[in-house]
Amino acid sequence: MSASFAIAVDIGGTKVEAALVDENGAVLAGSRHRAPTGPERSAEELAASVRSALGGVLALIGPDTAVSPERIAGVGIGAAGPVNLVDSRVSPLNMPVWDDYPLSALVADTVHPVVPGVPVTLRLDGLCITLAEHWVGAASGHDNVMGMIVSTGVGGGLILGGRTVPGPTGNAGHIGHVEIGGHEDACPCGGSGCLEAVASGPRTVAWANAEGWVGGTGEELAAAVAAGDPIALRAVARSGRAIGRAIASAASLVDLDIVAIGGGFSHVSPLLFEHARAAVAERATFGYVTRVQVVPSALSGEGPLIGAAALIHRAEMVD
Repeated sequence: MSASFAIAVDIGGTKVEAALVDENGAVLAGSRHRAPTGPERSAEELAASVRSALGGVLALIGPDTAVSPERIAGVGIGAAGPVNLVDSRVSPLNMPVWDDYPLSALVADTVHPVVPGVPVTLRLDGLCITLAEHWVGAASGHDNVMGMIVSTGVGGGLILGGRTVPGPTGNAGHIGHVEIGGHEDACPCGGSGCLEAVASGPRTVAWANAEGWVGGTGEELAAAVAAGDPIALRAVARSGRAIGRAIASAASLVDLDIVAIGGGFSHVSPLLFEHARAAVAERATFGYVTRVQVVPSALSGEGPLIGAAALIHRAEMVD
């Protein structure tokens, strides 16, 4: 029997990507397409980007191509949150014009003329990355997992007892909006001291700028850390400790085996992980907390797409 594919869609604050992913978690060569997103775009411009990325994938599917419509098992969508699974809508903080936007309907309307009737499954992007880590990544072999994305925002998802935990609305595991003690940084969600407001890439750069460091990107901050710049080192320490405190709180609440962290800013320096692990270790009296492993993602930049595809290929785990 020919291999089946999922159409995987990952929608974030800077881009939307789509690709074909097989049942082993491999992205089909040449199938990955992207288009820009961002807060400066209108709702229709964002929708056009989704259609554009999907269009590149759909062009590969047909009776006279290598991938026939019968080989498409479904469409998995990982989206920045909050999400509303009841109505299959999204309200991403980093794209506020999409307030309660019918994303699943947009994707279905785009895909179904080429692949009629295939299921379309939407979940929070953090949950998707957690599925990917459990399937083919750093959390393989563990059934109590938190996946984290530390990038332009901070997201997360949970697998407990070998099954995903989306919660009734789909937003369970959104670790980026857990408040961190000792911090009052304002967050777009309306809270203060949220992990995302403290430890995301842009917020870490902004903190370093306020302390006198001159630079504008996470890549520049990484170079400054490698060169031993004291402000850059303090910035990474501050973010790493915040991440570790959030992980310790989550492990205390749900008893985790492992936390796998990916996303662009997670690569700023190995020191980020050292500070996170040290913060977890402070809960010395609670062995069930300090036992949690804090590890880098074992996935490439294809991880979010693999996670979206896991909604289809690992559907038995998806609640």
